[in-house]
Amino acid sequence: MDLVSEPFTTGSEDVGTAVDRLCDRADDQEWDVVVGLTELPLRGPDGRYLLVETDHQRRAAVVSLPALGGFRVQSRSHRAVRSLVDSLVEDRSADREQRVPLPVSTGHWRLLLGMVLANRPWLLVPGLKSALVAALATGAVATINSTVWLLAGSLSPWRLVVATVVSVALVVAWIIIDGNLWDRPDEDSPEARDRSRLYNTSTLVTVTTGVLICYLVLYVVNLLWALFVLDPAVMGSYLGSSLDHRDLFVLAWFVASAATVGGGLGTGLESDEAIRRAAYSKREEERRGRLERTRT
Repeated sequence: MDLVSEPFTTGSEDVGTAVDRLCDRADDQEWDVVVGLTELPLRGPDGRYLLVETDHQRRAAVVSLPALGGFRVQSRSHRAVRSLVDSLVEDRSADREQRVPLPVSTGHWRLLLGMVLANRPWLLVPGLKSALVAALATGAVATINSTVWLLAGSLSPWRLVVATVVSVALVVAWIIIDGNLWDRPDEDSPEARDRSRLYNTSTLVTVTTGVLICYLVLYVVNLLWALFVLDPAVMGSYLGSSLDHRDLFVLAWFVASAATVGGGLGTGLESDEAIRRAAYSKREEERRGRLERTRT
C-alpha cells in the first residue's frame, strides 16, 4: 500500500473533479484502488456537501475530512478508509457510484466545525509573536498606570462588556484585512459564491476564536501581574478612594481589552504569510496561496 501526500489543486471542491484527479493519479502509478483524503469541502452535483464519494467502476473514493466534524478525525478516517477499500476491492459493479451527503439540517454546521478545528484557532496567538509581545507589553504598562485604575473603576459592568466586544471585533477585523484573509469567488456563479461564504465563515470563526483565547490568556496574565505588584490599599490612598483586591479583577478585565487592541496592532509587524500560517491549517494555507497565484 502506498501513502502519498500532495495538495489538491484549486477547483477540487467539485467532487467530480476530485475523483477524476484521483483516478488520473492512480493510472499514472498503476494502483488498483485509490482513496483520497482531503481537507477541502466536497460539493456534489446537486449542491449538497458530501462526506464520501465512491466510484466502484474505477475503484476510487474520496473522503472530506472536515465533513467528519472535527472530533476524533484520525480514528474515524481510519475506519472510513478501511471500509472503503474493502468495498472497492469486493464490488466493482459497472456504473455504480455511492455518494454520502451530509444531513440537510446539521451538515453545514458539521462541515464548518470541521474546517474551523482543522485551522487550529488555539495556535493563532503563538503564531503571531509580534502581536503577543505587543499585547503583553501593553498590559504590563497599563496595569500600573493610575489613569487606567481610574478609568477601570469608573466603568459599569455593561461598559466593560462593550469594551470587550469592541476590542475583540476590532482585532478580528484588523487581522482579516491586514492579512488579506477574506476569500473572493474565483468565478461568478452561485456555487463559487456559496463556497466563498463557507470559507469566509470558517475564517471569521477561526480568527474570532483565536482572539477570544488571546483575551482570556491576557486577562489571566494581567490579573496575576496585578496581584503580584500592586497593593490596592496603597493605590487607593494615592487615588483618594477605597480599593480592595476585588478591584484588581475589574482592572485586569479593562486592561485585557486594551492589551488585545495593542496585540492586534502588533500583527501589522507580521508578514501576510505569517498571518496565514497562524490562522490556517497547512493545507488551507497552501490552497489560498495557489488561489492567489492563479489570480495574479
